[in-house]
Amino acid sequence: MADPLYELLTPYLDQQPSSSSSPEPAFNDPVTSKYLSRLSTLSLSALREQEPQSLAQSSHSTLLSIQSLSSRSHATVIASSDHYSHLQETLPLLAEAAETLQREIPKLDESAAKFSTTYSRSTENEVLDRRKRALLMESNADRLSDILDLPTLLSSAISASAAQGASNATSYATALDLYSHIKRLHLLYPDSPLIASVYAQTESAMHHLTSQLISSLRAPNIKLAASMRTVGWLRRVAPELDATDGRSQNREGLLGYLFLLCRLSTLVTTLSALEPLKHLADQETEARLRGTSSATKGAMANGNAWHGGQQTERYLKKYIEIFREQSFSVVSVYKSIFPSATDGSMTDEVRLPFKSLALKAPSASAKQAASLGGPISSPSALSTFPLHLTDLLFDTLKQYLPNVLDRTSKESLMTQVLYCAGSLGRLGGDFSLLLAMLGPDGGNGSDESDDDEDNTDNDWVEVMKKHRELAGRLEALASSAGTGKGAEGGGSLRIKS
Repeated sequence: MADPLYELLTPYLDQQPSSSSSPEPAFNDPVTSKYLSRLSTLSLSALREQEPQSLAQSSHSTLLSIQSLSSRSHATVIASSDHYSHLQETLPLLAEAAETLQREIPKLDESAAKFSTTYSRSTENEVLDRRKRALLMESNADRLSDILDLPTLLSSAISASAAQGASNATSYATALDLYSHIKRLHLLYPDSPLIASVYAQTESAMHHLTSQLISSLRAPNIKLAASMRTVGWLRRVAPELDATDGRSQNREGLLGYLFLLCRLSTLVTTLSALEPLKHLADQETEARLRGTSSATKGAMANGNAWHGGQQTERYLKKYIEIFREQSFSVVSVYKSIFPSATDGSMTDEVRLPFKSLALKAPSASAKQAASLGGPISSPSALSTFPLHLTDLLFDTLKQYLPNVLDRTSKESLMTQVLYCAGSLGRLGGDFSLLLAMLGPDGGNGSDESDDDEDNTDNDWVEVMKKHRELAGRLEALASSAGTGKGAEGGGSLRIKS
């Protein structure tokens, strides 16, 4: 019954309004079959009266449900509609991508196996090693930065010490601590280029510090305390300067020579400040050597003095005064800084100029070394330094003292030289006996007569006699004063007892 009924109703289905876009229901549709089966069970009156109302009620209910659904899920419905419209295009692309993935999966698996084999931790690989080093460097970036900052910190400490002087122990101690730390790093990692570069910069900075300390030893008015501090820092900054040779007699190492050289340079620089007076003295020397003193000799024959040597006298006075102060200061400070150096004895080579003056004989060790044919050890720096100072003074006296012909002025200069000899004599460097050599050598060669040389000898003899008489009187006064004080003390003790 369903087929004829469906065929009977089909013409009426084609008469639906044109605005309706719903498709024609098919007979095999379950809903259509169910509805046609229901219609066949109804009576004619029910079809005419009840079914239209039921269909209208169902249509209205369906319309309300559709409207409610549209208000609630219109966005989802629209999105679903859009996706559905694109689904026909997407599905072929998805199928093509799936086929491509299926073809590429074996290649991916092969590449993964190759990567796993190549970059395995159990095998050595340059890329992995480079990556490990990069990761290690990244994790130790702060430490590397601190190491790279060490030369800058050392330079800052050295600059601070240069600005504040040797009295500032903090800057020098900081510099030495930094240097010892970098040196320890260099010993721990000798093959590291970074540590080697930092160590090279540190060595350059320490050489600058050493030069700075050596320059401070050349200060014009350096005192004993500053000298001792500077030498102490030099011992720590440059220990190789303090090293001594077992065969050598100088116990102060190279520091003793360095100290004396610096102070000698300061002495020469100070004496060079007398260059204007020296220039005037040279002019008087040239005038005397040109033979312009013929009138002077006639004046001397009449018992008058030549007044042309005043500039030379001024120069020599200043020269001897500076020489006395500086030489005494250098030797005394040296003995205070290097007390062990004064215990050493001089060798035969050094004692040769003083041999005729009945000074101390050569040491037994030097004699034994000479008898055995072994090498003679180098002498102490202090044993040769007074000889050089004496030569420096004597060369100046031999050159300029003949210009001073005024007897009073010459005796004053000679007395000043004797005081200088006595000043050094307090430190073991008395050269007063060598002044006798100035007589014949102090003349000026072929241009001076034997009478002038004899007069110079006599002047030295008289000045030394007066100096010794004065020294004897002072000793007698000192001894008598000491005896008087002792007697007064003894008398007071006897009275109290």
